[in-house]
Amino acid sequence: MTLVLSQTDPRAMYLQIMDRIIEKITVGDWRAGDQLPSIRELAVSLRVSVITVKRAYLELEHAGVLVVQHGKGTFVAEPVPHTQKGEGISGRFDQAVRTGLQAGFSEQDLEAELKRAIARNKETVS
Repeated sequence: MTLVLSQTDPRAMYLQIMDRIIEKITVGDWRAGDQLPSIRELAVSLRVSVITVKRAYLELEHAGVLVVQHGKGTFVAEPVPHTQKGEGISGRFDQAVRTGLQAGFSEQDLEAELKRAIARNKETVS
């Protein structure tokens, strides 16, 4: 399990952690049901605070990307059933916008990020 964060990225570390986790899931390194490292393990590995990792996990849990099973750990969530995808994606966009605004992104920054994300992912979706 290797996540790489950038010290030169102006975004908060928890946002970078979220991005790296989503990338791992998107490319298939982590699949539905896979257990993620504990908050403490990841914090030590990335040399960030436990609070930073906890926030990333919490945001991803709220977005439906991760599932926390108390006493067991944090796992990649099952994909949203096809009939619920429209509702699920709206919630994920809302969460992404909230997170971006909280991090200080302007509306124009968020639009630019969305366009870049679409461009990055267009070729991977058939």
